[in-house]
Amino acid sequence: MSPSSTPMMQSPHPMKKKVLSALVAVVIGHIGVLWAVSQMESPELKPIDKEPLKVRFVKIQEPPKSLPPQPKAEPKPAQPKPPEVKEVKVVEKPLPPPKKVEKVQQVKKAEAPKPVVKPVEPTPQPTPTVTTTVSETKVVKPAPQPVVQPAPVAPPAPAVPATKSVSIGGSGVQWSRSPKPSYTNRDLQGETRSVVVLIEANEKGSITSARITRSSGIAALDEKILRAVRSAKFKPYKENGVAYPIRAEQPFELTLNPNG
Repeated sequence: MSPSSTPMMQSPHPMKKKVLSALVAVVIGHIGVLWAVSQMESPELKPIDKEPLKVRFVKIQEPPKSLPPQPKAEPKPAQPKPPEVKEVKVVEKPLPPPKKVEKVQQVKKAEAPKPVVKPVEPTPQPTPTVTTTVSETKVVKPAPQPVVQPAPVAPPAPAVPATKSVSIGGSGVQWSRSPKPSYTNRDLQGETRSVVVLIEANEKGSITSARITRSSGIAALDEKILRAVRSAKFKPYKENGVAYPIRAEQPFELTLNPNG
């Protein structure tokens, strides 16, 4: 290379210098603007006082409704006017002064003519209007009512036959299973005892009630007699083929057993 080209390569291009200086100036300008903006104080906003809105409600009146046209009153028929009666005035003329005469003659006043009164014609009276009201009567037939069938009548309960008071044995009631009380000489407490029991049975002969009417004096012995009676049974008591409930008394003679 020649020595003349070396200094041209080392020296910068003048166009590049201008571009660099412009860029530096722009950067510095932006920095200055940003610094100025940061130093500015933000303006304080004053609160705005606003008065509250006042609302007033106004009632809107509706226009008056038009009333239905009232029916016009029918004109009354004009009544004929009665004929006018004219009054006729009678004017009396003054009489001339009487002349001096030897004889005074009496002068009569002329009689005043009587007023002529025309006869009054009778006023025609309006004929009354007769209104006839015809009412229709409707005959309403009653609705047919459902036929109510009578409820079935239950057959009457069979009458309970009256209780018969009878005797036991003979012509009275008979035992089909007689009572067999079980006791010992210890139960009799060394002496003979007697007990009477009133027994009630139904029409089938079953014992329904038994109670002591004469006690033996020993409650335990009476209870044994009652248990024996309740386990017994009568034959059905019948009269004329009809069974009846019965009531009968059964005496018991409780003797000592010689064998102990």
